[in-house]
Amino acid sequence: MSVSMRDLDPAFQGAGQKEGIEVWRIENFAPVPVPQSSYGKFFTGDSYVILKTNVLKSGALRHDIHYWIGKDTSQDEAGTAAIKTIELDATLGGRAVQYREVQGHETERFLSYFKPCIIPQAGGVASGFTHAEAEEHKIRMFICQGKHVVHVPYARSSLNHDDIFILDTANKIFQFNGSNSCIQERAKALEVVQHIKDTYHDGKCEIASIEDGRMMSDAETGEFWSFFGGFAPLPRKAATDDVLSTKELPTKLFCVKKGQAEPVDADPLTRELLDTYKCYILDCGQEIYVWLGRNTSLEGRKAASGATEEYVRSQDRRKSHIIRVIENFETVTFRSKFDSWPQSTAAAVSEEGRGKVAALLKRQGIDVNGLLKAAPTKEDPQPYIDCTGNLQVWRVNGQEKILLPLSDQSKFYTGDCYIYQYLYPGEDQEECLIGTWFGNQSIEEDRISATSQAYKMVEAQKFLAAQSRVYEGSEPTLFFAIFQSFMVLKGGLSDGYKNAMSEKELPDGTCTDEEVALFRVQGSGPENMQAIQLEPVASSLNSSYCYILHSGSSVFTWIGNLAAPEDQELVERQLDVIKPNMQSKQQKEGSESEQFWKLLGGKSEYPSQKTTKATESDPHLFSCTFSKGQQVDSKIRTQALAIGEKFVQCDFLLEKLSHRAPCYIIMEASEPQFFTRFFTWDSSKSAINGNSFERKLSILKNGGRPTSNSKPKRRAPVSNGGRSAAVEKPQRSRSVTFSPERVRVRGKSPAFAALASTFENPSPRNLSTPPPLAKKVYPKSNGSDSSAPASRSSAIASLSASFEQTLQEKVVPRSVKESPALSEPKSDGNSSSSKVETLTIQEDTKEGEVEDEEGLILYPYERLTTSSTDPASDIDILKRETYLSSAEFRTKFGMPKKAFYKLPKWKQNKMKMALQLF
Repeated sequence: MSVSMRDLDPAFQGAGQKEGIEVWRIENFAPVPVPQSSYGKFFTGDSYVILKTNVLKSGALRHDIHYWIGKDTSQDEAGTAAIKTIELDATLGGRAVQYREVQGHETERFLSYFKPCIIPQAGGVASGFTHAEAEEHKIRMFICQGKHVVHVPYARSSLNHDDIFILDTANKIFQFNGSNSCIQERAKALEVVQHIKDTYHDGKCEIASIEDGRMMSDAETGEFWSFFGGFAPLPRKAATDDVLSTKELPTKLFCVKKGQAEPVDADPLTRELLDTYKCYILDCGQEIYVWLGRNTSLEGRKAASGATEEYVRSQDRRKSHIIRVIENFETVTFRSKFDSWPQSTAAAVSEEGRGKVAALLKRQGIDVNGLLKAAPTKEDPQPYIDCTGNLQVWRVNGQEKILLPLSDQSKFYTGDCYIYQYLYPGEDQEECLIGTWFGNQSIEEDRISATSQAYKMVEAQKFLAAQSRVYEGSEPTLFFAIFQSFMVLKGGLSDGYKNAMSEKELPDGTCTDEEVALFRVQGSGPENMQAIQLEPVASSLNSSYCYILHSGSSVFTWIGNLAAPEDQELVERQLDVIKPNMQSKQQKEGSESEQFWKLLGGKSEYPSQKTTKATESDPHLFSCTFSKGQQVDSKIRTQALAIGEKFVQCDFLLEKLSHRAPCYIIMEASEPQFFTRFFTWDSSKSAINGNSFERKLSILKNGGRPTSNSKPKRRAPVSNGGRSAAVEKPQRSRSVTFSPERVRVRGKSPAFAALASTFENPSPRNLSTPPPLAKKVYPKSNGSDSSAPASRSSAIASLSASFEQTLQEKVVPRSVKESPALSEPKSDGNSSSSKVETLTIQEDTKEGEVEDEEGLILYPYERLTTSSTDPASDIDILKRETYLSSAEFRTKFGMPKKAFYKLPKWKQNKMKMALQLF
């Protein structure tokens, strides 16, 4: 598209340089900036241009342009707004999606910019009359339909049973709730009531809620109906003419030639029909799209806009949405109208278009910062979940599920399916996540069984738990944060897998101590590290990772040239589980020994290019509309996972989304943080603490306001109360999942040592329970820590012994013998892991324990607090709690000192701060 300075309106100079909204009003056929204080105030006699700028995670700027047409605006002003929208798009590089917004029929996207709604006022500039406050308040009535708030005639005939209405009188605002409306709609309407009260009544008027069907015996109901001359039955709502006129219209394609729309005879519609040198109109009924080829001129695009407006008028479809899209920047819904659509090349075209416009403006001395790509946001992947919760894991075996002991719950087989249940502290109560994990070689029968049993567990909690489905190799950060030290082994234990494998002609895979085992080590730190068993061949290597190769008495660690120094520390930590009593032989890539290659069957090619970790893309929100009812019924609930699978298969975004992408099911009123982080979430709008409508109505009637963007204070660490009462009791505390104590001191990389030196390293710190959203800074391993509790040493010994036994007696296809400990993992109370669990629980709850306080000067609590009027002298102010007696310590902290010092440092400090001891 060719652009010259005379085509660009100077009012748009510098537009779109930062995230947010910008608004212009058409005055005398020119755009005039609207002050920010007036954003959201629209007059029925005017037309406006609105620009919404978003900064994507990649650093790119995305623009959406809307032109709003008031119901009383002139045709010339509306046409000017349409033309100026095209000019604004050209100023921004010619890649924005453009929407026509007609008063009362705005798009959801447009309405989302102005909270809670827009209520246009009578008046305007070009129309010749201005807005003025009436001396006497006029009664007005509005209908609330989702985000749409539309002025309707003040008459009984406007009311119906399906919608919500607001009657605004001089001294009171009535909200009439149709009997078929839902709680969510009613709660949303209350926000509009609050807006009207603050805007038009200076916050001083009464609020009343009227329920459809309530008789005159209710005083407020009687008062409401008195405005309509008394109560009378309401008619049923009939479909509007607008809906009927567009619902059944077939999709039609037109090509714009010489300012006229000419039909294109094509069936089916394909991308190849669109010529980059032309503009097209796609009539889809309620939506009418204008497609602008990349190589069309600015004048050609303006002509296409005019042709579309004329087409809408000729069809008497003035209220239809008109959406203009640029070639290579089409919306998802537009692309879905075609039978085939190739992969987009929008990124390259975007940079080219912006560069040309930026160069043009720069020659004219205009600031072009807004056209330059913003710096990409760099974020470490975060789990957005509390990592101190309680975990239970079951292995699926046909129609049964087998609870795994503590030592095995982070060790999965690729031939099996698993169910996990994780209880953790939420924002204001205990949360629960129930998920399934499918191994790459698991059978369909086990997958179906796992899904069914997980659903029953969610159902038993009355659908208060979140649900997830995860495939091997596609695990999200959140999954690894829960399991922390995760391992995937070859083979499988389920009967179905073994039967399926026995039918294949495979060699006996019975594993012995001399078998070669290769593990790829990956992760970001002690709270997120994995060991994945691979085929022991050279082609399994990758320069971006570190590996552990083990066979009998030989252990090698292989360090890829592109691996980060911190990855070497993870290798050392994984060795403490796989081979804790053996020293490894380190192999640098390019300097391997002959024995190393011999174990892998000889040298061969393997990937040597840098493997980049996939970054989180910008979120997209889609809604599913169901024909029956306004609320999701219980039957549709059971289909939630199927709906998610169908969405992935359709790949609406054309991003080649993996069919194995993690899928979560979130229930209203139980939204976890890893879901709400994508939104500007207002917890007061959630029904988590009961009926959201009733709560908000009570607040309004009592003269208060619903709090916005407020979050309840985080509660104390994990307890077994709350919703956990409806769940099977967790079998262990997270404090013994993985122990940081080491069997021996291994070498550290200089880079890791530098990181570790900046981190607090108290000996009792548990690396398996980091604070939520912990950054990649980890303490050094400390093998010489003599103060480590015996229970923790037992825990890691149990982990290591279990792993040794697994490698020696692993159940694989066609294995004749099975180890009893592995074929049926049970916790009989005699295993070391069970003893560790019991000891830990008893240690935290034992009464009357005598603690060693010899040599310590004790002070009463009142003299140790930071606000004490008589502070104790000669104390370590960073360890105030140590000067409390055992009895007083228990009273204040709810646990003995030994249990307290086993907590992570951050948790200790948090408890001390709450008691004014820090």
